[in-house]
Amino acid sequence: MTDPLVTRSEPETIEAGRALAARLAPGTTVLLYGGLGAGKTAFVRGLAAGLGLDPEAVTSPTFTIVQEYRGPDRILQHVDLYRLNLAEVADLALEDLAGPTTVMAIEWAERLPSPPPPPIVEVTLAHVPGGRRISISIRP
Repeated sequence: MTDPLVTRSEPETIEAGRALAARLAPGTTVLLYGGLGAGKTAFVRGLAAGLGLDPEAVTSPTFTIVQEYRGPDRILQHVDLYRLNLAEVADLALEDLAGPTTVMAIEWAERLPSPPPPPIVEVTLAHVPGGRRISISIRP
């Protein structure tokens, strides 16, 4: 677990995601936790930037469930489980989206029926006075 980071703006939250992406191996699943408006999608924009993908292309996949962003050597699968129940999450077969060049970021990860295979990074975002607290835990 790294020390929590407090960001004071959306660009700082994006930068925190970019910094984490530099340390991610292909095949990593990033589990994102936090309430509505906590900055999960902004953090994923940073992951995209750090993986060499266009961060401006990243939007919340709340209604589409899964967004895929492809770069020359990396794929970012961005998943949002907010509107799904347990059976619907299981039906997604997220394991089928994994690949040797894929990083998967899952918003509302507490809705997963079981943890994905390692490596896993857990990111918790929470509102604090003046910004967001971001806690990151890496499980190899």
